[in-house]
Amino acid sequence: MLDDETKWRAFSGRVPSAEGEFYAAIRTTGVYCRPICPSKRPRRENVEFFSTPDAAEEAGYRPCLRCRPREADDPQRVWVRKACDYIRRNPERSATLSELAVEVGVSASHLQRTFKKVMGLTPRQYREACRVERVKAGLREGKTVRSAVHNAGYGSTSWIYSGASKLGMTPSAYKLYGKSMKITYRVVESRLGRVLVARTPRGVCYLGLADTDGELEAALRREYPAAELTREYGKPDKWTREVLEYLEGRLVRLDDIPVEVKGTSFQAGVWSLLRSIPRGSTRTYEDVARSMGSPAAARAVGRACATNPVSLLIPCHRVVGKSGAIAGYAWGTERKKALLKTEGINSTTNNSFLGHTYPSRGTNETALFVDKDGTTKPKHSEIRGGNLIQITQNKGT
Repeated sequence: MLDDETKWRAFSGRVPSAEGEFYAAIRTTGVYCRPICPSKRPRRENVEFFSTPDAAEEAGYRPCLRCRPREADDPQRVWVRKACDYIRRNPERSATLSELAVEVGVSASHLQRTFKKVMGLTPRQYREACRVERVKAGLREGKTVRSAVHNAGYGSTSWIYSGASKLGMTPSAYKLYGKSMKITYRVVESRLGRVLVARTPRGVCYLGLADTDGELEAALRREYPAAELTREYGKPDKWTREVLEYLEGRLVRLDDIPVEVKGTSFQAGVWSLLRSIPRGSTRTYEDVARSMGSPAAARAVGRACATNPVSLLIPCHRVVGKSGAIAGYAWGTERKKALLKTEGINSTTNNSFLGHTYPSRGTNETALFVDKDGTTKPKHSEIRGGNLIQITQNKGT
């Protein structure tokens, strides 16, 4: 049985493996949802959980029209849920699509098509997501890398090392990530909700926006699972004040705030390019990929944007879809729209190619990029948009 905090983390993170385990009811709207509902997440204090749709409706809630939790009882959803249960119960088995189809009693093609429609993932992607979550949970619990990997169903550690990008780093680095780091953070109110600004002595290492302090603190802990975290209260520090002034439109750039973040060489390259996008402009994922010299890497660019730990300071909100559509944003598309509106953009794309030279904004941008496991190469400098960006890239990449 999941406790409420575990359910909240699964609901706020839209964890696929939580599907069918519970339903989340939102007091402010009077509706209840499936764990993977695409709707904007409410504040934690406005959510309660039920084990069945009937229980939620008996409490006075109505089904959400977006995720349609009642339809979870239709025949298709019943056997999709059965397939999910089988995958979760048997992490060590890499059942083929045909074997899984036999288990639930439908054809392989029908299973593939309907599973993707209901879950947003193929059965294989769902199994992999469940395994990676099990590895992460094991590492956070202090298990050895070998134990966590095998308990998740991998036949050898080479499987998870070859897919280390799913963790954002190697398993051993994930387990130790943040070890010996002392991070101070504070959470303050802004016009876009709660804002968490975390820093080391060298710069801001995490910046996020959400509805509740709990969401932000959980996200910070996921980013730095082994760090020593200390929350500060009282009058905001200089960097936090500048972030608030930026969100209020009273400050037009955040270039003077030093940044300390960790990522792969590819991530560092993407983040460096994002910092060169001028305020008031946007770029598509394809634009950024071309500027990286990898025109087919638009999805990888999207993943780099999604794993950006310092929103605003690395302005991933300025990257949009092909037609200028507001694509995904870790802190919600409504916040992304609001940020772009503050910068004078109304969901349309300035398609000037990112490789062009932009006028200097008169300030050198300095960002420190350190390898996930703490190793570094000597710094080198690049000119992006007339601004100097110093990067410490990953060793061996």
